Amino acid sequence: MESLIYWRDVKKSGIVFGAGLVTLLAISCFSVISVFAYLSLLLLAGTIAFRIYKSVMQAIQKTSDGHPFKEYLEFDLTLSQEKIQNIAGVAVAHINGFTAELRRLFLVEDLVDSIKFGVILWVMTYIGAWFNGMTLVILAFVSLFTLPKVYENNKQSIDTYLDLARSKVAEVTEKIKAAIPIGNKKPVAAETDKDK
Repeated sequence: MESLIYWRDVKKSGIVFGAGLVTLLAISCFSVISVFAYLSLLLLAGTIAFRIYKSVMQAIQKTSDGHPFKEYLEFDLTLSQEKIQNIAGVAVAHINGFTAELRRLFLVEDLVDSIKFGVILWVMTYIGAWFNGMTLVILAFVSLFTLPKVYENNKQSIDTYLDLARSKVAEVTEKIKAAIPIGNKKPVAAETDKDK
């Protein structure tokens, strides 16, 4: 996956990016069922045509190369029990972390974090008004194939600006936490001899 999004093999990355983008654009214009059916028909027509072409070429050249998709037919597609359990375990851990974080934010465990979350939700209402969900998926897909390579090529300058932005955000957050007494958590003092 990493080699695809960093464009290590330009041909493979281009094929995956192009096919994914065409599929997403098609889904934005047509129903998912229609897109799936047409893409499957296209793939089936291509494999049948290739199989017929290879059979004709074998008959003309009098060779016996066998089935053109033999290596793919012998490829093991079964999923092991351990792999499924591993994936399920990772998914459950992410879901539990996500729900715990949402509970923390919605029930205002830390006022500043909940206010930041509210600002993010407010910004998302505007993003939702400007774009539909499929447009955001397409933008995320294009970003997945472009931003990592842009970052890799311009790492030093981007890191400099990110560090500057992080320090400013941390500075503003500390000022807000200092101004709002509710979000501050005071450490519990240890018992003294007088309290005993």
